[in-house]
Amino acid sequence: MRLAKVSKNGITGLAVSNGDGIKAVFGDESLSDIDALIAKGGDSLQQAGARVAAEGEPVAEAELTFLPPLVKAPKIICLGLNYKDHAAEGGFQVPEFPTVFGRFNSSLIGHGAPIIKPPTSDQLDYEGEMVAIVGTAGKDIAKQDALSHIVAYSVFNDGSVRDYQLKTPQWTVGKNFDDTGAFGPWLVTVDELPAGGAGLKIETRLNGQVVQSANTSDMVFDVVDTVALLSTCFTLEAGDVLVMGTPSGIGLARTPPLFMKDGDVCEVEIEKIGLLVNPIKAG
Repeated sequence: MRLAKVSKNGITGLAVSNGDGIKAVFGDESLSDIDALIAKGGDSLQQAGARVAAEGEPVAEAELTFLPPLVKAPKIICLGLNYKDHAAEGGFQVPEFPTVFGRFNSSLIGHGAPIIKPPTSDQLDYEGEMVAIVGTAGKDIAKQDALSHIVAYSVFNDGSVRDYQLKTPQWTVGKNFDDTGAFGPWLVTVDELPAGGAGLKIETRLNGQVVQSANTSDMVFDVVDTVALLSTCFTLEAGDVLVMGTPSGIGLARTPPLFMKDGDVCEVEIEKIGLLVNPIKAG
């Protein structure tokens, strides 16, 4: 099932996409609050989607404003250096344990919304990434049980302000500027995809030029590893967002560097999950 949090004429709703098009129900918070649906656990997300598919009004994608699927995640946990080629292009060793940093909900935007280049920097970079959404809480999760804790997958552009990221040993500031975390448009439930979201082409394009192209099977730590390892440290909660790292090809590592600027358009596409498109706008 493919679900999205959307709005039309200022009214928030839940949209479902299938082979017959898109249907949506607007004005019912019990359906449109995906954070709350996932927090309820069980089949709440699937049940809400089934209701929209049965009762919703047909809508055209062009009529919709796509919102970030989740905006109240207990934790947004991002993995750095999680593709070997990306680690190498930055001069880093392949990590022996996931390189983890956090994002804040306040940085998130939806599909179609502008990624804002801050006035304080000209080093706004792209990072196309796959997202795994935790649906069932757990601590010390065994590898064989890891995927049972994931409810859906999505697409992310981890817009990074590189000079601020590199001002300190911790990356938090450069990874959390307002309006730099593009997320969506769709949540795709696990039954629609290969186990762990593995074997999917992931590609980033800037103004139509391919700048990143890889496969989700190239990750150093896959979704199983990530869930098992992180849950030894802290409880994973329903609604946690795991942003699974970016392949090589980032702008910082190019000669000369390639950074996003006002008027650019950045696309991140993951096979079977979706296409996330955002214009770049000067702040």
